[in-house]
Amino acid sequence: MADHPAETVPDGRTALGRKRRADTRVRILAAAFEIFGDENGLFARIEDVADMAGVTRATFYNHFTGMAELREALTQGVTHDFLLSVTRTVDRLPDARERCTAATRFYLHRAQEDARWGWSMVNISASGLIFGAETYRAAEATVREGIECGALPILSPELGRDILLGSALAAVNSILRGEAPKDYPEAVAGYILFALGVPFEAAKTIAHLPLPPLIMDPI
Repeated sequence: MADHPAETVPDGRTALGRKRRADTRVRILAAAFEIFGDENGLFARIEDVADMAGVTRATFYNHFTGMAELREALTQGVTHDFLLSVTRTVDRLPDARERCTAATRFYLHRAQEDARWGWSMVNISASGLIFGAETYRAAEATVREGIECGALPILSPELGRDILLGSALAAVNSILRGEAPKDYPEAVAGYILFALGVPFEAAKTIAHLPLPPLIMDPI
């Protein structure tokens, strides 16, 4: 009986320390999202994030090696769940061309509905892969699938990926700055499809098909 408390106290302290560390990391990421979600968030410094999170610079470095690692972690947090929802939704569509345009439209409509999310996408894309590594790979895979089935007559998946993501990122910027009409997601998605080799009238028609409800529930 006498030895029991001595055995359990270190474990309890360890668990408490892990929880505090996890909570601090969450605060830093939440602060980064607030900052990157602002139009001028691209210019954020470590000091800005640390101040908003209520931690010291040294504490920041206990969790991240610098802004690049923080951006990577933030990108994962901001994009992962949404990408999963978009992927599960468009995978149910029968036409590779429609899957391509629907995915683009979901991202652009999200920017219309949530400016903070949109600015986060713009700012974290400025010094890394557009929309993050997961979305970058998913866009290339979607184009590759379209090429392999003959629906997208473009030279390479890499070229198609860059056309798709580059145009989408520029469109997000226009949407956030109030320079785009309400149906801009459909117009952009249609011209992306046209650039990928789909005849203009077919691309326009596909880009204006009704979007299916976004599947938000986990598998």
